[in-house]
Amino acid sequence: MSVYSATKGAVNVLVRNLAKELGQRGIRVNAVSPGAIDTDMGQVLLSTDDGREMIKGLQALKRIGQPDDVADAVLFLASNHSRWVTGESIDTSGGARL
Repeated sequence: MSVYSATKGAVNVLVRNLAKELGQRGIRVNAVSPGAIDTDMGQVLLSTDDGREMIKGLQALKRIGQPDDVADAVLFLASNHSRWVTGESIDTSGGARL
């Protein structure tokens, strides 16, 4: 987990720095930081009722995230609706990091 955590921190710093460097060219740089999502990657924890309940207990929204939850955040960032957003890492964890 330490390597995984370090890479997440590195992504946040990279996004901010790239946004500063590329902003003058009209290029926006953002990231999406998902939490526990019901995908193959999360099956170790999500394959049991105890694991699912533990993950739900960590979420402010009290449910397991679905791929569409993350896809909607990506769609927002790819759309013109986010034209004034740059240098941000959008948390899509259902409030697990609050």
